[in-house]
Order: sequence, then C-alpha cells, then structure tokens
Amino acid sequence: MKFANCYVKQNHSIGIVLYCIEFCTKYRYKMFAKPEYKNLCEACIKKICFKHNFKILVIKVMPEHAHLIVQCKSMTSLSKAIGIIKGGSSYYFFRRHPKARLRYPKGHLWSRGKFGATIGFADLQTEVNYILHQEEHHASSLIGN
Repeated sequence: MKFANCYVKQNHSIGIVLYCIEFCTKYRYKMFAKPEYKNLCEACIKKICFKHNFKILVIKVMPEHAHLIVQCKSMTSLSKAIGIIKGGSSYYFFRRHPKARLRYPKGHLWSRGKFGATIGFADLQTEVNYILHQEEHHASSLIGN
C-alpha cells in the first residue's frame, strides 16, 4: 500500500496531521473475537471518524484492541482525536449491540489507557505495515513467552 506525500490546503495553512492511535477494551476483554463484533466495532470507528472529518488511512480491530492511522485537521490535538474516537465508537457500539452492556454496565467499552503518536510521511509505511500484520506480531509474542 503506497501513500502519496500530499499536503492538505486549508483556509490559512498547508500541512498534514497524521496520528497513529491504539486503545484497548476495558479489562482487555476479547470483545471482538467474533467477526460480527469486530466488523461492528470497525464500522462504529469509521462512522465517528466520518462524522468528525477524520480520514482513516488504516484500521485494524483485534480481539481486545484497535489500531488506526487517521488524518485530522491541524486544529485537532491528539488527545481530542482519541477522546472523540473512543467515546463515539463506544456510544455507537452499545447502541447496535445492547447485550454488551451486560459485560460493561457503566458503558465504558474502552480502557482509560491509550497510545498515540504523530507520524510523518517517512514513518507512514512502517506504521501501516505494523498495523496490517497484527496477527503475525501477536502470534510471535505468544511463542516467545
């Protein structure tokens, strides 16, 4: 997968903001082990990103965490972007899958922790490869234990 080095022109600025984000389910429960829930989670993340004009370059939902690379407007901070994505996706997930509230009665799908980093064009392909090959990464870490 190749990405062009394209900057975004806005009213009074030119540039690009790329964030690499990862967050886990509360208590690391494997909520997305079933393909239907994995697809639902992915759809919820895509919906909230579309609503807030975040462009998803790569997304990968694993059984207990999600990785994504998003392009945001330059005014959106990393912590605000993560808060919007986690809060919105959780809201949409519980609306479409109410039985999940049996596991999370307070409505907190995601844990408080998160990983976020800004990336540039030089790091973009490395991050994309890491996210797309999550199954291999987690399989090798299990073998090493």
